[in-house]
Amino acid sequence: MAAEVKKEIELEIAHVLFLDIVGYSKLSVNEQHAQVEELNEIVRLCEQFRKAEAASRLLKIPTGDGMALVFYKSPEEPAQCAVEISRAFKDNARLHVRMGIHSGPVSGVVDVNERTNVAGAGINMARRVMDCGDAGHILLSHHVAEDLAEYEHWRPFLHDIGTFEVKHGVPVNVTNLYSDEIGNAKLPTKLQAVRKHRAHIRWAEIGAALIVVGAIIAGVFFFARRPTTSALRVPDKSIAVLPFENRSEDKANAYFADGVQDEILTDLARIADLKVISRTSVLQYKSGVARNLREIAQQLGVANVVEGSVQRSGNRVRVNAQLVDARNDAHLWAQTYDRDLADVFAIQSEIAKAIADQLQAKLSPNEKKAIEQPPTTDLAAFDLYSRAKSLLLTANFSATNDPDRRKAIELLDEAVKRDPSFFDAYCQLARAHEDLYAVSGLDHTPARLALAEAALQAATRLRPDAGETHLARAQFLYYGRRDYAGALAELESARRVLPNDPRIFELTGYILRRRGQQEEGLRNLQRAAELDPRNFFTLQQIALSYQHLGRYADATAALDRALSIVPDNVETRANRDLYELFWKADTRPLHQTIDSILAQEPGALAPAADTWFQSALAERDSAAAERALVALGDAPCWGESAIHLSHSFGEGLLARMTKDEPRARIAFEAARAQQEKRVQAQPDYGPALCVLAMIDAALGRRDLALEEGRRAIALAPLEKDVSNGSLVTQYFAITAAWAGEKELALQQLETGLRAPDASLALSYGALKLLPFWDPLRGDPRFEKIVASLAPKDALSPAK
Repeated sequence: MAAEVKKEIELEIAHVLFLDIVGYSKLSVNEQHAQVEELNEIVRLCEQFRKAEAASRLLKIPTGDGMALVFYKSPEEPAQCAVEISRAFKDNARLHVRMGIHSGPVSGVVDVNERTNVAGAGINMARRVMDCGDAGHILLSHHVAEDLAEYEHWRPFLHDIGTFEVKHGVPVNVTNLYSDEIGNAKLPTKLQAVRKHRAHIRWAEIGAALIVVGAIIAGVFFFARRPTTSALRVPDKSIAVLPFENRSEDKANAYFADGVQDEILTDLARIADLKVISRTSVLQYKSGVARNLREIAQQLGVANVVEGSVQRSGNRVRVNAQLVDARNDAHLWAQTYDRDLADVFAIQSEIAKAIADQLQAKLSPNEKKAIEQPPTTDLAAFDLYSRAKSLLLTANFSATNDPDRRKAIELLDEAVKRDPSFFDAYCQLARAHEDLYAVSGLDHTPARLALAEAALQAATRLRPDAGETHLARAQFLYYGRRDYAGALAELESARRVLPNDPRIFELTGYILRRRGQQEEGLRNLQRAAELDPRNFFTLQQIALSYQHLGRYADATAALDRALSIVPDNVETRANRDLYELFWKADTRPLHQTIDSILAQEPGALAPAADTWFQSALAERDSAAAERALVALGDAPCWGESAIHLSHSFGEGLLARMTKDEPRARIAFEAARAQQEKRVQAQPDYGPALCVLAMIDAALGRRDLALEEGRRAIALAPLEKDVSNGSLVTQYFAITAAWAGEKELALQQLETGLRAPDASLALSYGALKLLPFWDPLRGDPRFEKIVASLAPKDALSPAK
């Protein structure tokens, strides 16, 4: 059969309008066809649609119950198109449509029949934004709303309605576009449900607190004459600086208010005599809503909180701040500063020193000097920096949130162009480039690493001995050079002057984990969580450390804690029960969770579709596996640290499991083409070559697969990187098994099980249930290895 000719669409920034018909699945087939035709006709009549189509700058993607329209000129195009569509449906009682808009990167292919499809963060986020809404809603991502707000004629239509959680539990701020004539002014049902759920949680926690208080009172009554200490007592000199309210008429000044709050928090965090909670954890307690300070303080593990507001008008600024002892609601200090805008940095320093004085914190001369040093003298540069820092904070919740990182880099480049001595901006710039290079891995190029190094060198020239310089250098050595000893030395220097920075403990934990010092690495991650207790990403990393240690019960408990912060995070819910599968070879909890999510909202499972696929494979349910692959889209079907198996790989694995060899070969060939490009881009990266070896084994290329697998091990030696070294050693056992080398596979399996890091692929549940290991089933030696891994209290697997 002739190979299908395909033409690549290169990655570029697009402005995506996603729309679908509400209630489509409940319609009869005839009604579905009629409504889709009516929707298509209305869209085709829109002036904005016709203009973009005439300019050949429009992609039209049918989705069955709706469509995605991909524009390329500006975010005004999808917004204008949505307005025209909404007007057309205003008096239509039959057809109900919802819409979502986001700007971001897209790419795709065009086949020989000129059928077009796209993928990427731009279209994925547009759909997720749309999914937050009900009939009639036109919802915008924060990026789009911010861009539209630059045009005065759009501002009256933009209404910020709050935050939803989408993939990876990332909080995404959503704006509702409406007026009297278009859109839907009502709060989306999903956001109403979130607020109601949080209210229930608050009342439940209050009830639980009353019970605890009663128990404490009873304990005091019976043991008052005995000396006691409270394990729950928090330090008197502990504090959280909550987000400041923006009272400026210009909504764009919200970033300025965030920047003022962040600088006060940063100044206080320099004081070793204080315990200060990270911005990541306090960000969740947004301003402008009623706050229960006692409850917040309990959640964060502090005694005191700071609240405040910022009002900026012309060249004047008013900053109000108050310090509250949250244990008894006592107001310890309050002050209003009404000054020239140029004095804002002096105000921040004065507030930090006043709070430290109220808490009787010892302030060293170096700490005092650091607090009094302004970040910049250019207020416009500070605005750019504050916007960038907020974007990076959100992006850090997701390894794949590259658009936010790239936008932040643009803003930081502007900031240092305005003020070449802006030290903090260079530190942030270096980290943003490193994230693109190593965290997302989508720009793992020498050019990107060189940009990170250039920013680091600029920061070093300005303040060679600053704690932030040592931290930035440690991050570069870890992410860019894999120089773990050098990074640890820099972190030790940073720790002496940045006592409350959780990033120091977090990065130390990662390094020690890669060096095989799992217990010590875990302790550092736990210390990071003390300073950043509401950072669910850190809790996920703690769960991962427990998994490496084979302590699945503790891993599950860590994810339970993460779920107390993001209870509706589908991915974390599924991962929690996935541990039951790997630990006990029990698929039932995960199966029940998946069924529950599907019953509530089928589309909501997309962020955990890889987990659904793994569950279906373990149960040998080919129909469920096919559905999971559809839900996956272009996402990987399996991801464990640096090992990522593509959608095509999953298709091949499923076909091989169901004995469909022609389909398996086609899928594995497609997977090979994709993986070969990754290997060519990163020829010295062991994990990428390891995956290519597995694919070649699946295709029957025995000698090539074994050679690639051995070379992958050589590229990732255990003595240099325990994490990646363990992985390529362990996955080589699968390569050998698929290549028909049973003896080598069993030897490699035993070697892998002795590796410092425990891999999910070599867990009891994976070995017992997953098709990776089918070539070894029935061999007494393999079955003996599997039986030896069974936990004493393992449950019988689901039938």
